[in-house]
Amino acid sequence: MPTTDTSEKGLEALIVGSFVNEAGYEQGRSEDYDRDHSVDLAKLLAFVTATQPKVAETLELAQDGPKRTQFLHRLQGEIAKRGVIDVLRGGVKHGPVDLDLFYGTPTPGNKKAEELFAANIFSVTRQLRYSKDETQLALDLCVFINGLPIAAFELKNRLTKQTVEDAVQQYKRDRDPKELLFQFGRCMVHFAVDDQEVRMCTHLKGKDSWFLPFNSDFRSMVTVIRI
Repeated sequence: MPTTDTSEKGLEALIVGSFVNEAGYEQGRSEDYDRDHSVDLAKLLAFVTATQPKVAETLELAQDGPKRTQFLHRLQGEIAKRGVIDVLRGGVKHGPVDLDLFYGTPTPGNKKAEELFAANIFSVTRQLRYSKDETQLALDLCVFINGLPIAAFELKNRLTKQTVEDAVQQYKRDRDPKELLFQFGRCMVHFAVDDQEVRMCTHLKGKDSWFLPFNSDFRSMVTVIRI
């Protein structure tokens, strides 16, 4: 008989499976994460190139050079100023171009809007190495929309004698809110998860971080983020 993986990694695999197999997410790679700008660079470039090829050409996104770096600096600055939600909704103006970073839910019968919405890249990355200074530090999961991080996850499993409270304490103790990924407005939400309970925080403040009950299981959580 096949054995059941009751470890934290098993829970991680189960949640990623829900994102990928049930909600249609792509699975990202930690090595594609740009720590200087807190983006999944591969997914961001793929989205812009596919949906706005002239913009990608103008900004020279296909090559690692000054123009691409200037754009990434601008994007980072806009997220710091406006927050990731507003940047996804409103896009970014950079030099001569207006760049869309997300296409919203289409109205029924609008074929063009349906095509654009389908071009959005929802992705989830396991064991994301997020820190520039301590490169071995890894977050259990991170969800991205078109390469921009929107939700972070710390996972625990009660079968290994750790609960959602341990995940909360890990955020408070080990996740430095000065790290770019954990700065306010960079991610929409931070989830602490075990196999029975989910809690959430929108503003990490170290030991003063305030986590609220999500009042839903992780499968519903996947659906909420997909929308």
